[in-house]
Amino acid sequence: MPGSGARVIRTITAMDDVAEGVAHLTAVEPRFAGVVDACGLPPLRRADAGLGGLMAIITDQQISVHAAAAIWSRIEARFAPFEPAVLADSPDADFAACGLSRPKIRTIRAVLEACGQGQLDFDAMAAMADDQVVAMLTAIRGIGPWTAEIYLLANLGRTDVWPKGDLALQEAARLLFNMQRRPDAARMQAIARKWRPWRAVAARLLWSHYRAVKFKS
Repeated sequence: MPGSGARVIRTITAMDDVAEGVAHLTAVEPRFAGVVDACGLPPLRRADAGLGGLMAIITDQQISVHAAAAIWSRIEARFAPFEPAVLADSPDADFAACGLSRPKIRTIRAVLEACGQGQLDFDAMAAMADDQVVAMLTAIRGIGPWTAEIYLLANLGRTDVWPKGDLALQEAARLLFNMQRRPDAARMQAIARKWRPWRAVAARLLWSHYRAVKFKS
């Protein structure tokens, strides 16, 4: 039994957790109820918490969903099960052949170097507080807050992570709350304050709203 001072890390592991978060959010923000009516419960959005999961986030950045899926399928075929030593020994040409850009290859190289030096520990991150995970990841060259926050949300399943700099979330908030301009990260932080401790589910709802509006248009 953990002591009374032990940290309890709540995670989203099943749709029941998503539903619990949605119930809280629709009570404090009625406009979320409209998103649920139109889109249903948002998806679980869980992914592998190991090296492959982090590489997938790096792959997805700043390209279309279709392009990211095509590149990732080639990466999986070439590199799964993502053994750090094997990846570290692979030449850049192998990564480039999968469709990765030079900056993304450099970031993956930095991740592999951190793994090899013991500076990045995927097992340890599962027991760390959110801010500690962000600190460990952003210490790696090429990884910024957005990557770390998406890893917390999708790969570790944390309930209250809020990727406030995500452009799709910002645009979804603008649309849902009838704002004239897309809110910046500081405004997004303020907007989401009352959604604690389920801001990760709020992000899922807003992404669902964004996709629904985008595909409708």
